[in-house]
Amino acid sequence: MPPKGQKAPAGKGKGGEDKQEEAFRAIVLADSFETKFTPFTLERPRCLLPLANTPLLEYTFEFLASAGVGEVYMYAGAHTEQVETYVQASKWSQKSSPFRLSFLRDETATCVGDVMRNLDSKHIFDKSADFLVVSGDIVADYPIHQALAAHRTRRERNKDAIMTMLLREAPEEVRLHSKTPLPTFVIDPVNDRCLHYEETPPHKQYSAHIEAEALKQPELDIRQDLLDCRIDICAPDVLTLYSDNFDHQSPRKDFLFGVLKDHELNGKTIHTYITRSHYVARIADLPCYDTISRDLVSGKVPSLAIENNIFRNGSYSRSYAGPILGQGVIRSRPSQIDSATVIGPGTSIARDTRLARSLVGSRCNIGKRCRIRQSYIWDDVTIGSDVSIENAIIGSETFIGDNCTIEEGALISFGVHLVAGTNVPAGVKVTKTSNGASGTEIGGGGYEYQDDEDDEDDLDAAPGLVYMHRRAADSVSTLGSDISEPESPIDNSRSQSFATTQSDEDSTDRFQHDTVAILLQRMQEGHKVDDMQSELMGLRFSGSADEVSVRKAVAAAISRRIHSQVEEGRSATEAAHETINTYQYLIRRERVEQSTAEQVEFLLEVQRTLSRRNQGGKVFGAIAIELYNLDIAEEDAIMLWWNDKQSQKNEEMAGVRELTKPLIDRLEESDSESEEDEDEEE
Repeated sequence: MPPKGQKAPAGKGKGGEDKQEEAFRAIVLADSFETKFTPFTLERPRCLLPLANTPLLEYTFEFLASAGVGEVYMYAGAHTEQVETYVQASKWSQKSSPFRLSFLRDETATCVGDVMRNLDSKHIFDKSADFLVVSGDIVADYPIHQALAAHRTRRERNKDAIMTMLLREAPEEVRLHSKTPLPTFVIDPVNDRCLHYEETPPHKQYSAHIEAEALKQPELDIRQDLLDCRIDICAPDVLTLYSDNFDHQSPRKDFLFGVLKDHELNGKTIHTYITRSHYVARIADLPCYDTISRDLVSGKVPSLAIENNIFRNGSYSRSYAGPILGQGVIRSRPSQIDSATVIGPGTSIARDTRLARSLVGSRCNIGKRCRIRQSYIWDDVTIGSDVSIENAIIGSETFIGDNCTIEEGALISFGVHLVAGTNVPAGVKVTKTSNGASGTEIGGGGYEYQDDEDDEDDLDAAPGLVYMHRRAADSVSTLGSDISEPESPIDNSRSQSFATTQSDEDSTDRFQHDTVAILLQRMQEGHKVDDMQSELMGLRFSGSADEVSVRKAVAAAISRRIHSQVEEGRSATEAAHETINTYQYLIRRERVEQSTAEQVEFLLEVQRTLSRRNQGGKVFGAIAIELYNLDIAEEDAIMLWWNDKQSQKNEEMAGVRELTKPLIDRLEESDSESEEDEDEEE
């Protein structure tokens, strides 16, 4: 049965229908399975967040229409219903739309690789025709026809040339200022073939293991000045390779890296097409969101300029030496609005208010004597009088009372209500409900949200909307003032030389992240513990990890598995009992005793994983009881853990252990009774 919105395959012999079958196709991955836009994506899909007062998805669809795409298969992921409702009411569902649109649903998908494997199983792309795979947050004025022609010419000569990645040579003033991992491409410039790919965390010196075969090329370009646009021209072999390797989860770090590494086995090649004269980018994170917004406001992308009104979100006009104003804006005098500011249709601004370098959405009401600088105010926001907002994002339908202060880097999610006089500190994220938040109430109608401590997206995070590499500081203003300098700055040269070994810290971080992800996936799929134990040992040896790293990965995976079940509504006691009974031999190998110190360290790692998580204390209490009942954590180990300073080193750790106090009291009472019995016997 075809996905919703997809027409049944046309029969042969009918020219018009055959033409539809031959239409250039595209896959839109609207869900990147990342958390870089929390807390907003807790309630709304990322692809519908506004960029210059227009949903991100509109920019992607405009690009596909200009590329001549005739059929689009879209995976919406989280909040699929919201995406479908929006699309069905848009011009892209009308008969005049340049392409047919079908939604792909896969509720079990946990990564991009799962989506691609699901697509392969549907046999939609079995033919030899090429297709596009794009992210749902593309902003581009690039005519893809040249890249497509180069790809097809290459495919005619070599059917093993399965993919061409579209990359953009980044201007110096915007290069590498985000907190996302730094991509490094090793390219054979003669054949435009990518030979090696790796990612490096921000502020880490790069090192790589480049295969000896790649070094035999007469010429190599090692590039760290390329922006990955996540626009790929693919042959059907790409989907097949995803299905053949379930370890391929992310498009670059896993799939691209793996295919290049296994070239000698599979014979497949991946190529690049680098553009310098056109604008191509994606909203990968908040720093990119800020940079691309500025580009649209300043007119760096003429075809997508706000005042061109190519989107149906209101009529905008650029006033002479003044702001860009939507239709129906009410602006009281005196007020000051600079030329780098955009005001959406139907918005009113009271007297004595100043706005600088800010984007304000539609139907907003801004009170008197407000000071708003370099901020993003989305639709239907009400702001009282004497409010100060600095370098922040305010979600739609938010209410901010009089005399409030929103400090730099704060993110206020949808529908939050802040009473008069509220101060939101720098870098704080605020949501409307306490679900997933830390529980700290802010402003009488919001709760502080804290990202998972072990989330890779928060690597090297600092307060502020824009986070950058040191070398971009001269050209891009920072919104955070306490960004630390990297220990080993990377120089500005286009082509660089690198060491041949990775640091122990990088290897450990990668082992932890990959192992936890794999264990969680295997638990979700219901794999047997023996198979998982063998795979875990293989991961340990391939990653040169020690027992401590393995213990930490197992603790994190089991804790997160139980926590996810509790978040879905299951009781903590049931989830802990079933999970730990099933996977206890991942914690302790059968017939192998753990030392007391190892048991204490395992408890501490579980505690760390659950700190800052909603209901973390309840989950930890249930896990501790189950570990005690199964003799995985003995009484002495539990008491040593309780008295260990690490278990209460901060508020989050101390909060998690509170619900374990009844177990501690029971153990102490049992010890007391034992001592009394011994005294009586004597």
